[in-house]
Amino acid sequence: MRTRSALRRRRRVRAGGSQLLGLLAGLALGIVLPRITGGPMVPAGPVTELVLALGLGLLGAIALIFSLLFLVVQWAATTFTPRLTLFRDAPIVWRTFALTIGLVVFSLTAVVATGDRTEVSVAVLACELLLLLTLAVLLRSLQLRAFTAIQLAEVIASIAERGHAILDLLYPAATAATGGREGAGAAAEARSGPGSTVLWPHPPTVLQQIDIDRLLRVAGAADAVVVLPHAPGATLRRGAVVAEVRGGEMPAGAVLGALVTGKERTLEQDPTLALRLLADIALRALSPAVNDPATAVQVLDDLEDLLRRPAATAVAAVRVRDGRGAVRVVVRLPGWEEVLRSTVDDLVVASLASPMALDRMRALLRHLLAPAHADHRGPIVLRLGWLDEEEAARFARLRQQRAGP
Repeated sequence: MRTRSALRRRRRVRAGGSQLLGLLAGLALGIVLPRITGGPMVPAGPVTELVLALGLGLLGAIALIFSLLFLVVQWAATTFTPRLTLFRDAPIVWRTFALTIGLVVFSLTAVVATGDRTEVSVAVLACELLLLLTLAVLLRSLQLRAFTAIQLAEVIASIAERGHAILDLLYPAATAATGGREGAGAAAEARSGPGSTVLWPHPPTVLQQIDIDRLLRVAGAADAVVVLPHAPGATLRRGAVVAEVRGGEMPAGAVLGALVTGKERTLEQDPTLALRLLADIALRALSPAVNDPATAVQVLDDLEDLLRRPAATAVAAVRVRDGRGAVRVVVRLPGWEEVLRSTVDDLVVASLASPMALDRMRALLRHLLAPAHADHRGPIVLRLGWLDEEEAARFARLRQQRAGP
């Protein structure tokens, strides 16, 4: 169930959808509230003047939101990595923008709907003030979020937290499967035998999420096992195999419909994106243009903590079972060697010009040796030898001094 939870699709309201919802809500309130004739009434003139002034003044709030968005996105792209989209995709950004649009539309609509009336319901003024207070609270939260989004420590902590959220769900579940259920899952795949192959028919794109609930339903209905050779985060190329259906017959559209794709990787289900983001930040800090090895060392602390998860578990895939306990979906995970190539190897090369970063890389690899699975220790030892050779060639005197007389 933990694996199924990790691969459950996270539905997000699109930015355009939230803005449309705010616009329609503001339009409806602006038409309905001025038509109320019961309850407390207030003079229409002062109320319409106040509401109109607030509505026009809120156009500046829209400019503020976009200014924060462009500033933080540009800052993150140039300072950290262009793949970092935490602030851009934060729900509070688009919810605040949607509320601002809704409040502007409500204000202008209420003024028009009031017309030449001499009195209007106090609900119009109460709703305006309540929405304005809510907007003020959201704008304050948005500003604080923007401030933290440009702070190094906060960004690293946010990435590490999102990375742990997916790794803690995938790898412990996979470890439990190896303790007895792994063999049963493999036997189920073997009994089902080879079946049909599903190819990707579209231009290259990124596999962002797997709608595991939908895939389990269609696989269970067909009494089939669906093997996905790519985990979220992989690039699907035209003509590439995206699934193997074993056992029952399933239309290709049923499998493709359960794959959520897009132009860039997301943190919802991707097991290695957090590792990649931290590696990118460290690589930029070690670049000759920045030359900030202390920042790289700070990033490596969290990177080491994340790498302990895949290092300790030697699993090639996770198997997801339906409600009856039958294996229905198999998702291949990135191998340990692949994880090291995409994170550690680049950092080893970049750290060769900095003794501080080189020492931290060695410590990272040594700390991974103890919790690492037996099958994973060989690649770690190989890279430790690589580091020792480079240090001996580049920093011979430091090496001699460390060794002592």
